[in-house]
Parts: sequence; structure tokens; C-alpha cells
Amino acid sequence: MRYKSELRAVHGGRAKYIAGNTREILDFSANINPYPPKLDLSIPEDALTRYPDDEYLVLKEVIARHHGCKPDNITVGNGSVEVIRTLCHTVLDKNRAYFVPEHTFAEYELSARLTGAQSAKTELESSLSFICNPDNPTGVLIPKQEIISRFSMKRSDQILCIDEAFIDLSDPSQSVSDIRDPRLFVLRSLTKSFAIPGIRFGYGIGDPDLIASMEVMRPPWTVNAFAEKVVLSAFSKYHDLEYSREMIEKEKTRLMESITTVGWSCSKASANYLLIETGRPSGYITDLFFKNDILVRDCSSFGLSTSIRIAIRTKEENDRFIEVLEKISACLHS
Repeated sequence: MRYKSELRAVHGGRAKYIAGNTREILDFSANINPYPPKLDLSIPEDALTRYPDDEYLVLKEVIARHHGCKPDNITVGNGSVEVIRTLCHTVLDKNRAYFVPEHTFAEYELSARLTGAQSAKTELESSLSFICNPDNPTGVLIPKQEIISRFSMKRSDQILCIDEAFIDLSDPSQSVSDIRDPRLFVLRSLTKSFAIPGIRFGYGIGDPDLIASMEVMRPPWTVNAFAEKVVLSAFSKYHDLEYSREMIEKEKTRLMESITTVGWSCSKASANYLLIETGRPSGYITDLFFKNDILVRDCSSFGLSTSIRIAIRTKEENDRFIEVLEKISACLHS
């Protein structure tokens, strides 16, 4: 028997698994909030001895209230990647086409391709298209009005998926999650904003007919009881993200100054990460940082062979990054 042969998408956040128990590695490869709100991580014992509510009525009600919509506008999943897969398998098939921009999150392309759909040359030729906003890996934010203009040009049978995984650490006022249009699907994630990637939780906001079909496609009980409890706690702490954004902006400015001082350039990111153009093979630069116990994201997997991406971390961790950056720069120019 022959099986489909596809390569898995490359992701960051693997410092612990790469280094094992022998080294302490600072992980700048995963874009996690360095100043997250404190959440209630306790869980009632009975939550472990019963099945979760597969309709997630309470959870969807809380999410819907936050976004000013109805629970039937909400679908949930074990991480935003599962929601992407479910969306693609709901909308696409071998007779339809998808559009994914260059140099962006690899899971869009992989999830779409796994349905048998074909890649379209332009967004307007596709049944489903993707935009990451803020973009990954650049961190650049597209203004809300531009997003509205883009999906307003689509036919009624075309869907634009806007991935807002990082918008809560950027500029929430530019979110389109408050807009109801059958041509728009908004993908969200709490795990980056609240620094809880281990619980795996993502959700989508869309037209009720699309959501109903996705809920049939979604495997049962994709969100476990612990994840549901933590997510409910997170939605009660959304106001605390203002402090996170202030601290991230302060540290980002400091990092950008250091990066440009050594002669490298970086993106004008509004998010909690920076794309850095080094002018040298990204694998080589990544290895130099790793030898100094820092893991940065090699962006060759995005098709950017001389770029790396770094997350904004705490002041002390960023101090260490700057120290290593200056050391590497001195070696490269000696």
C-alpha cells in the first residue's frame, strides 16, 4: 500500500528537545508572551473523571461574548493548526484551489495540499486563501481597512482566512474578529498571548453554516478538560495583556537598536518577534547562536535563506541575546 508522502511543517520552540537535559538553552525561536497574565491552572477532580462537553457550550459562550458574536459563530480545536486542518478539509477538495502567500506559516500550505486541492496563482482564483496578520515571520501588521477591502472583493463562495494568532500582542484594534461576513473566517489562538502553548488551544470565528460543517468535520473532544479550564481563566484576564504589550514594545525597541548597530536589518514588526536579515546563510548564524546557548529561528523554512527570527523575551534574557549578538558580530567582522 502506498501512502501520501508529505514533509511535516517546521516549527520553533524546540530548545528543550534539542538540548536535552545537558544544557540550559534560551529559546528565542518561539513567539511566546514573556510577560503573561497569571492564570488559574487548577482543575476540579471531576473534570478528569468525565468526558468534556463536546459541544463546548460554556466555552463558546465566553468566546462569543468576548468577540460580540453568537456561539454558533465559534469553532474550537486542539491548537490553531487543528482548526486550519478542519477548515481546509471542510472547504477544499481536489476540484478547488487555495492561495497561500510566499514566506508565511507553513501549515496553511500543507493543510490545504493534504485535501488534494491545487494551488492558485492569485487570491481571487481560490476558494480559500490565507493571510497571517500580523505576518509570520515578519511581524508586520496589515491595517484593518485593507483586510476588509480584500475579502470584500471576493465572491460569495470564496473564503478569506485571517490568522490573528499574534494580534493580541500587537494592536487588537486592527482585528477583524468583530466583522460578520460569510466570506471571512478569523483564526485565533490564546496560547501565544498567555504563554500556555502546552495546552494546545485555538478557535475560529465564521459564518454559522461554515462553522456547523466544521463542527461535523472536527474530531470529538478535541479540547480537553484542563485546556478548557485554563482558557476560561484566560478570557477573564484579557485586560492584563495591555501590560504585556507595553513591556514587549519597550524591549523590542531596545533589541532593534542593538540589531541595527551591528549592521543587520530587521522588520518593522508590530508583534512580539523580529525578522532579522543577516546577509549570511541562516543555518550558519543559527549555529553560532546555539553554540552560545541561544536558539533562534532559522527562516530558511520560510524560504528566507539569510534571515533569522527572534522572539521578544524578558529584559534579562534580551540582555543575554544582545551580549551574544555583539560577540557574534565581532567574530564575523574580525
